[in-house]
Amino acid sequence: MTNDPLVTPPVALGTWAWGDSGQAGNGYFGSRLTEADLHEIAEKAMTSGLTLWDTATVYGMGRSERALARALTQFDRGEYQLSTKFTPQIAGAGDDPIADALEQSLTNLGTDYVDLYWIHNPADVERWTQSLIPLLESGKVRHVGVSNHDLDEIARADRILGRAGYRVEAVQNHYSLLYRSSEEAGIIDHCRANGVRFFSYMVLEQGALTGRYGPQSPMPAGSVRAAAYNDVLPNLQALTDRMTALGAARGASPADIATAWAVAKGTTPIIGVTKPGHVDGLLRAGGAELTDGEIAELESLADATGVDTRGGWEHAMQ
Repeated sequence: MTNDPLVTPPVALGTWAWGDSGQAGNGYFGSRLTEADLHEIAEKAMTSGLTLWDTATVYGMGRSERALARALTQFDRGEYQLSTKFTPQIAGAGDDPIADALEQSLTNLGTDYVDLYWIHNPADVERWTQSLIPLLESGKVRHVGVSNHDLDEIARADRILGRAGYRVEAVQNHYSLLYRSSEEAGIIDHCRANGVRFFSYMVLEQGALTGRYGPQSPMPAGSVRAAAYNDVLPNLQALTDRMTALGAARGASPADIATAWAVAKGTTPIIGVTKPGHVDGLLRAGGAELTDGEIAELESLADATGVDTRGGWEHAMQ
């Protein structure tokens, strides 16, 4: 086992969009963020007790990690947790690609350890999971998790780590009202039964479940998410209308309702923050409890959309 159990806030802060260059057509989200914006977000989040930051080398090929490091310079390292990822698909050609990738992430993040290090995709479970063990032994990695892994891959990774006295402590998969494959495949039940934290990403479907976007107000032209979502926004109207109504009754937004749903399902949502107001939403979501009936209604409306939001990087969960 790692020295201490993994303990995190109920919501993690996502920085995928922080890797955008800010130029139209050159970024997944089409974000235009300034360092002043990011410092303000960091200040608000940290003072609100939201102290777990999730990033990855592939988010802008290091831009997100470096931007996060600059935003957190005003805080002591012990005040926050850093979560970043090794992506096998961009592994280098050295003798130990995962160790090399970690060193680059540590440089980008301005730290000598990460609290949570993920195998981003299950390209070769046996090879990459084994390579995590020396990183845990060195103290440069405090805890490890797997992302976009199915149930069999999670079990295989856990067996490999277990031989060295460690374990998979977290799973991070795409999970939202529109994409519940990890629930259907029994992964969330597995995590609950084994004390493994399940982190849900794309809970807001890159903005499609925030109520901000619709047929008359599409996502930013030139962004990858616009190509993925703009054509299906009409299908989501009944769902987002109901989320809007549920939010209005609680002084919350549709995005807050999507986050509250993920929390109610027993997961730790990773929510992208690109504005200080997003932090306010996360705090509201913590108090926006949904009834079992409301959860069932939202899931029924989501199923009725007929929209499949599985990303091109994801394989079907087993």
